[in-house]
Amino acid sequence: MTDPAPPAERRTPPPLPTGPLRPVLVGAMRLARARFHDLRAAIGLVVLAGAALAALLGVTFAWVAHRVRAGSTQAFDEGVLRWVAAHRIPWLESTLLELTFLGTGTVVVTIAGVAALFLTLTRQRTAAALLLWSTLGAILLNNVLKAAFVRPRPELFTWGTHVRTTSFPSGHAMSAAAIYGTVAFLAARLAPQRRTRIAIYAVAAVLIVLVAASRVYLGVHYPTDVAAGLLVGFAWAAFCTAALEAGQFLGGRRRRTGDDGGETGERQPAASTRSNTRSK
Repeated sequence: MTDPAPPAERRTPPPLPTGPLRPVLVGAMRLARARFHDLRAAIGLVVLAGAALAALLGVTFAWVAHRVRAGSTQAFDEGVLRWVAAHRIPWLESTLLELTFLGTGTVVVTIAGVAALFLTLTRQRTAAALLLWSTLGAILLNNVLKAAFVRPRPELFTWGTHVRTTSFPSGHAMSAAAIYGTVAFLAARLAPQRRTRIAIYAVAAVLIVLVAASRVYLGVHYPTDVAAGLLVGFAWAAFCTAALEAGQFLGGRRRRTGDDGGETGERQPAASTRSNTRSK
């Protein structure tokens, strides 16, 4: 005599990913299901929201770039640098010289690589891929923009560090905004408490501001170079993180495979239908 067949497995819908974009994601999902009755439309709205923010920042960058190319920002840029030159403090300059290296390509790639390795080891493979894509994409995009604008470096006072590339937009500011912003987003997704997430974003914001300010204080960038770099960096980070949220939701439907970010389990074998030991 064999045992009766086990009841059919009940599948529960995958939980939504946690993170700072969760309220936006939930609202978009509800709106799409109510209007379109289509899960793909809901995911599309999330990606569209990130793309819209990226586009808004991109349009603002284009406006700044147009003003810079027309020369209408030159008086402002030089005025700020002259003020900086008249108020330089030796100990602050040496401190910012150390902090500015946090925006170099070697440093940000190293930080992104270590963070991606940690995410991979904790089964956050989608997040790790996003971080590497965000880092390499930001560096490539900055090189393209510099080649397109070819703005000379300011020469109002002796530079506090050595530079070799053109000025617009600031690669350090752009890298800091894109990479540290993305790392903060990914770290905050893993934080269980709201105050911890706030602290993570605060630290990232301070680092970004210090790197950006150091470029002007050391005399190697105009203020508009730095502003443009921040705009493009945040635009790229916004698009990448929105794409991650959408991918994370799709990955939630395969949570037991352990193949997507935020997953911690492996696929469990189906319930066995083997018979118990026959009674004699």
